[in-house]
Amino acid sequence: MAHDRNAPETDRRRAPEAQRTAGAGAVHETLSLAALLFAVSMTFIDQTMVSIAAPRLTEELGLSAAGIRWVVNAYLLALAACFALGGRLAELLGHRRVMLLGTGIFVLAAALCGAVPTGDVAQPWLIVCRAVQGIGAALMFPAALAVVAMVFPVERRGRSLALFFGLSGALIAVGPVLGGWLTTWTWRAVFWVNVPVAVVAAVLTLLAHLPDERRRGSLDRRGALLLATGTVLSVLGLQQAATWGWASAATWACTLGGLLVLTVFVRLALRTRHPLISLRVFGDRAFVADVAVLFFAMLAFVPVFFFASVYAQVALGSSPNEAGRYLLVFFAGFGVAAQLGGRILDRRGARPAIRLGTALGAVGFALWAHEMTDLSLRAQWPYIVLAGAGIGLLLAPASTDAVSRAVGASYGEVTGVTQTVRTYAAGLGLAVLGTVLANVTTDRIVASLKDRGLSTATSRELAHGLTDSLSGQGGRPPAGEVSSSRLPPEVLEAVRMDFAEGNRAVFYGMAAALAVAFLCAHLHPGTRPAEAPPSGAGRR
Repeated sequence: MAHDRNAPETDRRRAPEAQRTAGAGAVHETLSLAALLFAVSMTFIDQTMVSIAAPRLTEELGLSAAGIRWVVNAYLLALAACFALGGRLAELLGHRRVMLLGTGIFVLAAALCGAVPTGDVAQPWLIVCRAVQGIGAALMFPAALAVVAMVFPVERRGRSLALFFGLSGALIAVGPVLGGWLTTWTWRAVFWVNVPVAVVAAVLTLLAHLPDERRRGSLDRRGALLLATGTVLSVLGLQQAATWGWASAATWACTLGGLLVLTVFVRLALRTRHPLISLRVFGDRAFVADVAVLFFAMLAFVPVFFFASVYAQVALGSSPNEAGRYLLVFFAGFGVAAQLGGRILDRRGARPAIRLGTALGAVGFALWAHEMTDLSLRAQWPYIVLAGAGIGLLLAPASTDAVSRAVGASYGEVTGVTQTVRTYAAGLGLAVLGTVLANVTTDRIVASLKDRGLSTATSRELAHGLTDSLSGQGGRPPAGEVSSSRLPPEVLEAVRMDFAEGNRAVFYGMAAALAVAFLCAHLHPGTRPAEAPPSGAGRR
């Protein structure tokens, strides 16, 4: 049954309450949370597993360094481009229906990724299927989070959402270990493992009788197209800057063109009766602070999976399985701090948690970066734990506080906003930090080779080949022209150190992003959602 968005506030709250009590009480809530966690866990685990498997996948399929970056970035770009669309479709078509649809699309694309044939078709096949995976996740996640908000009563919604974010975030810790173990068998299993998880999620969803509330309204197709185009173009320009060059007209045409399209989207959204995103939600100062913190924190949080994994395999000489354990240290701090962040949220609100989390994160990433040239986990692990604890402290409180400020029951729409911002930031972080890694590593390798008597031209040619080879192949002997037979062992050892220097610059960048997030956290007024005056964010 559809519900009018202009209905009285009490009527709009009554429908979710009726759906809650129509089920099996506490069992209904438990099954609902379990179903949603299984569904969302695929999207979290997938990010870390693919990063761990990237070097092996690149070697066996013969992908280029740019190609493997696009295998990662295509997923994130599709997420960023379609999250708001997923949130709006969940409102119009029903949250349960859209969640199941997204789950089906995601797992089908994952299975196709695992079945990629070898040869020239491998790279475009993987990139397209990863993009489709991102679309499925973009449909699934906002709908799932909206259901959590509807199933649990108001007085327990904060704890429930904090638990949801804490557990779903902690599931990322499974990815490095599982990805490393599966990769030792076959990297294809990294994609195929999603199939049984999706089956469990679908069965639990049907057993839980999740609410499927729908609302009247129309889909802003023009807004969806503008948002997707602007997001993809702007991040594409930044991603390709390492290849095209920062002085290239194509780089700036894509970047500035994308930002211009996003500006047009905002202007039209303010004049559209049923926009894809109701921008009035940004009238809430606390919501703006939450979103700003999430944006800058995500510049570090998602990229850390990829860069730490490649660093472990190249600079530390780790196997994929050992690289998984390296990342697991990060989540040792994350998992504990996430629960603490939820408790702080319940007792004192979001502001103390996000202030403390951003501060710890900035310090942790900075100290981690400082120790990267030590090439020893023993020297780095306390700071890795500290960095993970900072992210864990802020993630659930900032996300929960933002979603809880939805007026009425427009949780899917508000989640679409926050997730679009988070995922756009993740794609931006990968693009910018990837450029930093390539440039710093190349310059360091050039200097090392020149110190050993090679000409500038030869040093630069070898440096570019080594940078691409090491980034894509996880420290295995470089292929083609840049082969280990052409470089003595002591030079290759120096190259490992140069790669560590490049990653040090990347992780200092992550620390800077968390420092900006710390400043943004001070914009939060400290009010709780219940205390905040209605902003009309969920109404049209």
